Amino acid sequence: MLEILVKRTATRAAAPAPAPKKQSGLETPGEAKDKRPRVADLPPGDDVGAADLAQRVAGNLRSKRRARGLSLDELARSAGVSRAALSQIETCKTNPTVGVLWKIATGLGIPFAELLNATPQPFAVLRRSEAQVLRSPDGKFESRPLVPAGALPLVELYELLLAPRSIHAAEGHSPGTREIIVVLTGKLRMRVGDELVDLQAGDSMAFEADKPHAYENPGPTDTRCHNVIRYER
Repeated sequence: MLEILVKRTATRAAAPAPAPKKQSGLETPGEAKDKRPRVADLPPGDDVGAADLAQRVAGNLRSKRRARGLSLDELARSAGVSRAALSQIETCKTNPTVGVLWKIATGLGIPFAELLNATPQPFAVLRRSEAQVLRSPDGKFESRPLVPAGALPLVELYELLLAPRSIHAAEGHSPGTREIIVVLTGKLRMRVGDELVDLQAGDSMAFEADKPHAYENPGPTDTRCHNVIRYER
């Protein structure tokens, strides 16, 4: 399960704002840094705040659910998320973990990024400093989008970073979803269902991602990969 990292803005006024109250599924950079080892230094720059992110997720969830004619109860059954949790997300009463958002996206049959982002523009540029970094609660797994949301319909591209001797497990995505993983540095052990594959820098692997899978770094140094996710629709 991943949590959304909200970075501090580089252009904020000199007087520090009061530390926001921590809510479920979200961490401020200071809290994350104090409680976990760093995988890699994050680039400086601006990013959306937790409140803005929660509002966009709420609006996207509500509009996409209604567009499909689904009640909260129906989406709860298809996504495996409680009705109460869905209602709280839609009314901005909670900040959901990324694991919950993955389940909701699967239940709606949409790419994960569609829940996080605003309406796609005719063209878009994603600056490294503006990319939302997704991080596991223990800080040993990070994911950074490499292209603007909606740039390629039904395709997402991420950079993954795994700390030494760490494992990140993922539930199966929506039916027909496939992934391609390209190892840039370090070692990677992929578990897909009952299959186990060891990869070195320069190796790549394609697999069906609609079943449980896990990314493991068995080595003594960080592992960095590119990850392509293609959805079936």
